[in-house]
Amino acid sequence: MPEGDTVLQAAKRLHTALAGQVLTRSDLRVPRFATADLTGRTVLDVTARGKHLMTRVEGGLTLHSHLRMDGSWKIYAPGERWRGGPAHQIRAILGNETRTAVGYRLPVVELLRTAEESKAVGHLGPDLLGPDWDPDTALANLFKDPARPLGEALLDQRNLAGIGNVYKSELCFLLRVTPWLPVGDLPPDTAARLPLLAKKLLEANRDRPTRITTGSSHPGEQLYVYGRAPRPCLRCRTPIRKANQGDGSRKRPTYWCPVCQQGPTP
Repeated sequence: MPEGDTVLQAAKRLHTALAGQVLTRSDLRVPRFATADLTGRTVLDVTARGKHLMTRVEGGLTLHSHLRMDGSWKIYAPGERWRGGPAHQIRAILGNETRTAVGYRLPVVELLRTAEESKAVGHLGPDLLGPDWDPDTALANLFKDPARPLGEALLDQRNLAGIGNVYKSELCFLLRVTPWLPVGDLPPDTAARLPLLAKKLLEANRDRPTRITTGSSHPGEQLYVYGRAPRPCLRCRTPIRKANQGDGSRKRPTYWCPVCQQGPTP
């Protein structure tokens, strides 16, 4: 599941494959930009902003993409078989003489003026893995709506950018509160730890192929709660629970330990 760390890794792979190279192939398979042609332009850089990917090309253009739940970018060498999914799931292709980047199941693909990137990412809060990270601003953003459940506030990229469903569950476990606890009910010392701990989790995993929050690389022990219901809690051995959190189509599976974490539950 793409989160801030995996999106940063995707940006690094795309940057290595494309930056400094002239595009010899360009195919945007979305109706609005189907006729756009970037061939002949040099890719300047690829960078991550929260969960967003910005591929900048000469001429003042940026290809903005977002992975959301199951989107991905795959890199292929000449002649290599494309294995990222069936052809009908391809939304974007950018290629040069040595590498081809193929975007699968991308829910967002749009071409912007680089000077107008703020239209796509200007609403985001401080990026946990970016140069604009500011823990005080992130915490202030979270507390703007003190009645909001913590889990929902953490997923709101307008508060802080980079946390997804996995880190939401893991962070709440480490803070020993449930994701349904209103933000305003966080104890002051817990609230102070929140932005620093969130950054620590993502920083620790920014270069790892497998996400680890427990410190253990053993299978089944990499995460404290996410995806572990109804297996026993790694701390207290109580079965981990699972429930959906959010509204309508934005409901996400959420995991917690009913003993280690204090606060309301569904």
